[in-house]
Amino acid sequence: MLKCLPGSTIEADISREGVADALLTPMFLGGDLMLSQVSQLSGLEPYVIQNWVKRGFLTPPVKKRYSRRQLCRILTINTLRDTFPLDRACSLLSYVNGHLNDERDDIIDDAQLYLLLCHVVCRLEQSPTTDSEAIGRLCADALTDYREPFAGARRRVERALQVMVTAYLASQFTQEAVLQLSYLK
Repeated sequence: MLKCLPGSTIEADISREGVADALLTPMFLGGDLMLSQVSQLSGLEPYVIQNWVKRGFLTPPVKKRYSRRQLCRILTINTLRDTFPLDRACSLLSYVNGHLNDERDDIIDDAQLYLLLCHVVCRLEQSPTTDSEAIGRLCADALTDYREPFAGARRRVERALQVMVTAYLASQFTQEAVLQLSYLK
């Protein structure tokens, strides 16, 4: 069954391992993306994305072009804002990557973090659960190849990933509840 990748309008079989990377990689073969493309992929109005740049939620585009890393930050924030107020979503990302408008202090690349989120979502599509311990194990397993830049970084990323996955699930449940409510009319 086709769903959209988290925080995007990109339809995919999200239960298929590696689908997010397989879809995102070709998009950047010709270089970075224009604002209109990022807007289309995220479902966000261009002014929203520009506002997020002005507010320091992501680094400014270079020559009006957005990198894969920036697109993934946008998709991650878009995923989280379904559950959290924008400032809380950005606080979570700051917990992992410090100042959001400065990539030099990041402990994980935003594209890698987004792909980890998609990986865990894929696993949950294959074997659904809402058990927080099981989700925690999935998040820990997803970080097997992660090389921490300093002691404790893995745990920090793992905690943030678990919150992101839980927020994603909460959003999915909310959407399902709204759908069921519409059937009552």
